[in-house]
Formats: sequence, C-alpha cells, structure tokens
Amino acid sequence: MDFYNGHFGGMHLIWWFIWLVFLGWIFFIPSDIPYQKSKKEDPLDLLRRRFANGEITKEEFEESKKILKSEN
Repeated sequence: MDFYNGHFGGMHLIWWFIWLVFLGWIFFIPSDIPYQKSKKEDPLDLLRRRFANGEITKEEFEESKKILKSEN
C-alpha cells in the first residue's frame, strides 16, 4: 500500500466513519433516555410511597390526601 499518494486501502475512511459515529453519538444522543428517565413524582405517589414504607400513619395519609385533592 502506498500511504503517500492518498491510497489508504479504505482503512482511512473506516476510521473517519468510526470517529463521526462516535462524535454524533456523543452530541446527538437524546438527553433523556427513556429507560434512564427520572419520572417526576406526583405528590400523591410520593405520599403513597411514604405510607407504604411506614413513614406516616393512615390518619396522616388520609389528611394529606384530602389536602392534595382540594388543591387541584
């Protein structure tokens, strides 16, 4: 192979393609990948989770639920 007159046997093009794909992947990948997307938690979902974990009592859950529903 003669590297001095521009004939690289196609390997040069392959490396450019690999670099372009890599850079494109870095800059154009969606910022929020669906399986990594952190879902914004609804206040009612947060309240249910706290109740399920035993952080609040049933009375606190019911009272907070009424407050949240009255705000909507």
